[in-house]
Amino acid sequence: MQVNKFKRSLVAVAIVGAFAVGAVTAERLSTIKHATAATQTAAVTVAPAGAAMTALPDFAELVATRGPAVVQISVSHDGKKVAMRAPRGMPEDDDELPPWFRHFPMPNAPSDAPSRGMGSGFIVGADGVVLTNAHVVADADEVVVRLTDRREFKAKVLGIDKTTDVAVLKIDAKNLPTVMIGNPDTTRVGEWVVAIGTPYGLDNTVTAGIVSAKSRSLPNDAAVPFIQTDAAVNPGNSGGPLFNLKGEVIGINSQIFSRSGGFQGVAFAIPIDVAMNVRDQIQQHGKVTHGRLGVTVQEVNQALAENFGMKEPGGALVGAVAKDGAAAKAGIEPGDVILKFDGKAITRSSDLPPMVAKVSPGSAVTLEVWHDGQARKVKTIIGELEDRTTVALAKDAMGQGKLGVAVRGLSAEERKATAVNGGVVVEDVTGAAAIAGVRPGDVIVSVNRTPVKGPEHLKELIGAAGKSVALLIQRDEARIFIPVTIG
Repeated sequence: MQVNKFKRSLVAVAIVGAFAVGAVTAERLSTIKHATAATQTAAVTVAPAGAAMTALPDFAELVATRGPAVVQISVSHDGKKVAMRAPRGMPEDDDELPPWFRHFPMPNAPSDAPSRGMGSGFIVGADGVVLTNAHVVADADEVVVRLTDRREFKAKVLGIDKTTDVAVLKIDAKNLPTVMIGNPDTTRVGEWVVAIGTPYGLDNTVTAGIVSAKSRSLPNDAAVPFIQTDAAVNPGNSGGPLFNLKGEVIGINSQIFSRSGGFQGVAFAIPIDVAMNVRDQIQQHGKVTHGRLGVTVQEVNQALAENFGMKEPGGALVGAVAKDGAAAKAGIEPGDVILKFDGKAITRSSDLPPMVAKVSPGSAVTLEVWHDGQARKVKTIIGELEDRTTVALAKDAMGQGKLGVAVRGLSAEERKATAVNGGVVVEDVTGAAAIAGVRPGDVIVSVNRTPVKGPEHLKELIGAAGKSVALLIQRDEARIFIPVTIG
C-alpha cells in the first residue's frame, strides 16, 4: 500500500536523524519511539493545522446493506428501430456539440435490430415500486428490471415526468430490499457520496466522490436544483442512486458534463425530495403538476444592483411577464427583482424556478419584490406549468396491449389553434402506433369515437380496448382515422 510505504519512509527518517546526533542512549531510544509514533499518526491523518482529523471512509458496509436495492433496467424499442436520441434540446450529432450536458443511457443495438438501452434504478417500496430517470424508459415497448439476485421482472411504467426527468415503475414482487431516503437540504458541499449503478452494463458498480455543489440550474432543466458531484458516473448509471455516508439516497444520477460522452469529473443528480414528490403525485393522482409563476428571470450583478438602488446583488430580475400568469395578476412588472418566494430568500435567479415548480397549482404564496427602490410584499395564486408529463399507455407487467405513444395535454394556445376540446398531443411514437402511421405532433382526438379528455383518459380507453382501435387524428388542418392493431 502507498500509505504503508509513506509510513516506513517517515520512520526511517526519524531513526536516521536520531543516530546522526550521536550514540544511542536509553533517553534517545525513548525519543525515537515517540518520534516514530508521531510520524505514524501523521501518515494516516494528514490535515491542516487546527483542522479536524478524520480517517478516510469505508464504504463496504453501505454497499453491502444498500446495494441489493439497486437494480439494472433494460428497455427495448421494437417498433422503432433507431438508436436512442441525444438529450432533449440537444443536437443528435455529437460533432455539433460544444461541452454539453447529456443524459446517458447505454448505447443501442445497430439500426437494423430492435433498439435496446440500459440504465439503473432503485427500489423505494418493498411492494415493487422503483424509481429511475424518465429518459431511461421513455417510449420503451418493454421495460425489464433485474435485481442483484438475478431475478428479472417485466415492469409497468406507472408514469414519467419530463419536467424533472423522473419515472416511477412497478414490478410484481414483494418483500424487496429498499433504500433509505435522506434529506438533500441538510447535505453539505464537500461531503462524501457514493453512486451505485450499471455503467456500460456492469451491474452494481460502486464509485465514490464528494458533493461538488448544490442547487445547480442546467439548460432546459430549470425546475430541478441539481446536486453536483465528482463521483464517477457513465452511460448506464442514469437513474441510479446517490448515497450519503448514512446510507441514505439523496439524489438520482441523471446527467454529466462531458466533451467525450464519458465521465470527466462533473455529474449531476436530481434531489431525492423532488423525485419522491413525483412518485407521490403519480401514485395518488396518475399525473404530475408543477407550479408556474409566469416570469422569465435573470441574474442581478453588481452594476444592476447599484442601478436599482439595492445594497447588494441578489434575487431574480424579472425580464418578462406572461399576460395571464400569476406574476401579472400580482402586479409584478419587468425590472422588478423578486427577493423572496413564500418567505424563502432568493440568492441567485436560478433559485426561483425550482421553488415555484414544487408548489401545487392553486396555492397562495407571498412574494417579496424590489420595486422602484423599495421592497414590498404581494400575494398571488400560483398557476400550472404546461403539462409535460408523459403517461405510459396500457403497458402492463406482461407488456401486452401497448399502443406505443407518449403524449401530453394540449396547451391553451394549442387548443385555440386546433379547435379541439380535450385531446392529447403525441410527443413520441413507437411500436404499434408507429407501424400504423401515427406521427409526433399528431393530436389524438378520439379512440373508437370516444372523445379523449386527456392523457389519463387515453390510457383508460386503450386499456379497455380490444385487439385494435380506431384513432381519430388531427394532423395540420386535416382529420383522419388511423386503425391501430394493439393485440
